[in-house]
Amino acid sequence: MLDPGPAWRLPPNAPVAVLGAGLMGHAIAAIFLAHGYNVTCCDPSESARESLPERVDAVLDILGRRDGKLGLLTSVADSSQLDPGTLFVVEAAPELLPLKQQLLVDVAMALPYAVIATNTSVFCVKDVTALMSDRDRVVGTHWWNPPHLIPLVEVVQSVDSDPAIVRGVFDLMVSLGKSPVHVKLDTPGFIGNRLQHALWREAMALIQEGVCDAAAVDHVIRNSMGLRLSEVGPIENADYVGLDLTLAIHSYIFPSLSAARAPLKILQDAVDAGDLGAKTGRGFLEWPEGRKEETARRLSERVQLLTALASGPNS
Repeated sequence: MLDPGPAWRLPPNAPVAVLGAGLMGHAIAAIFLAHGYNVTCCDPSESARESLPERVDAVLDILGRRDGKLGLLTSVADSSQLDPGTLFVVEAAPELLPLKQQLLVDVAMALPYAVIATNTSVFCVKDVTALMSDRDRVVGTHWWNPPHLIPLVEVVQSVDSDPAIVRGVFDLMVSLGKSPVHVKLDTPGFIGNRLQHALWREAMALIQEGVCDAAAVDHVIRNSMGLRLSEVGPIENADYVGLDLTLAIHSYIFPSLSAARAPLKILQDAVDAGDLGAKTGRGFLEWPEGRKEETARRLSERVQLLTALASGPNS
């Protein structure tokens, strides 16, 4: 929970900017539109800007908020073209540190009074803001993909972040229907990606060591802990089974777990071979034509089902 104190506030219907009109940016823009904000997406790609209304409209349709909201959307190619009265900015550019650093410098110059949120998934906020002089107005807001369906947003407090802005952004996420968590320490990967990639490291280690194949790893997760993780988290589960048992298991199994401090060879070899996963048709698994789209459909349907069940019949 956040410490009590004064909080920055974004006025209703205020101008909001989203830097990036891609996978995350268009959906984040749609969420703000759905709540009545005027949104400008900034993206240098002309094709991304041209397809933006159609993609945003599709998200608004899923949210059930198409009632004239698309009229609040505009797009520009450069941050210098943003409305100078813009009060809140979400940076949703590709996960490239130099790109994010320069974007924040540029938008801070164009919008000297705006609060800025970086949607980095792994970079420390202090690293993203390293080239800025006024880092106090920047926080991290790590939205999870697909952002219009996943409730979580990690609100990351950097060592330079103004606590009033952190509190205000946290409250803003709640007002958007999200379920935020306060990340008190600006650490690589924050909470979610530290947990996720620790699991991925062990999954790849099992394959590399010949314990099982890739399909078996996914089968085990989907048909065991994956079924309960949405209801019972790992700490609650440890308490549930008993910390004495948890300690005994850790004492036995920890020496066998991967402690790799660099990417595993099996991953490096796949990338070196050009087997990048769905984008190339082969990774650890085979990705024939249509499988990626089918996976996206399954994921969307399952997330919508689980969130509906979690909300209850009166939501």
